[in-house]
Amino acid sequence: MQAAEANRNFSRVLREVTEGRSYLVTSHGRPVARIVPADAGAAVVSEARAEARKRLLARLAEQPVVDVGPWTRDELHER
Repeated sequence: MQAAEANRNFSRVLREVTEGRSYLVTSHGRPVARIVPADAGAAVVSEARAEARKRLLARLAEQPVVDVGPWTRDELHER
C-alpha cells in the first residue's frame, strides 16, 4: 500500500490490522514501514533485536583491544 493511500485510509487500515491483516507501506515504490497486529509486531521486533544483538556482539568480539591509557572526563569531551 502506498503511504498516501495508508494516510487517507488510516482508520480502515487500523481496523483491518486489529482483525489480523498486515500491510507493507511503500513510498516511491520502496518499502518504508510494516503495519502489523501488535502481537505479531512484538514477535518480529523481538527477533530482530535478538539477531542485531547477536551480530553486534560477534562483531565486537572480533575487534582488537586498544589500550588508550588513562584519560579524564574533560579530555573525553574535548572533541
